[in-house]
Amino acid sequence: GSVVASYPYDDSPTHRHRGVYSKSADDEVFKYLAKAYASHHPIMRTGKPNCPGEEEETFPDGITNGAQWYDVEGGMQDYNYVWANCFEITLELSCCKYPPASELQQEWDNNRESLLAFIEKV
Repeated sequence: GSVVASYPYDDSPTHRHRGVYSKSADDEVFKYLAKAYASHHPIMRTGKPNCPGEEEETFPDGITNGAQWYDVEGGMQDYNYVWANCFEITLELSCCKYPPASELQQEWDNNRESLLAFIEKV
C-alpha cells in the first residue's frame, strides 16, 4: 500500500513496469479530482507517505498517474473509463493493507475532510 491518489491511465502502450506517463483525454479532470482528495489529507498532501521499505517514494501533491507509478494491464479503473465513461481514481489510504482496529479512528480522521471535498466535486 501507500498514501496517494492515482488516476488513469494505469496501463501504458509500452507496458514498461514504471515511469511512463499514460495521459487520458480527461487528464486535467482526473488530476483535479485526485488533488481535491489529496489536498485535504494530512499525509497524502505531503507527497511523502514514508511507507516501510518505500521511504524514498514520493508523489508530488500526493497524486500520481497510475502507469507512471507502476503499469497495470487490464485494470478496472481504465476499463470503466474506456468502456463505461466512468471517471474513477484509486485511493491508496494506508501503507498497511489491513490496519488494526486501534488505528481505524485515525484513518477516519485522516480521510473525513478529503471524502467530503471529493463528494462536493460530484
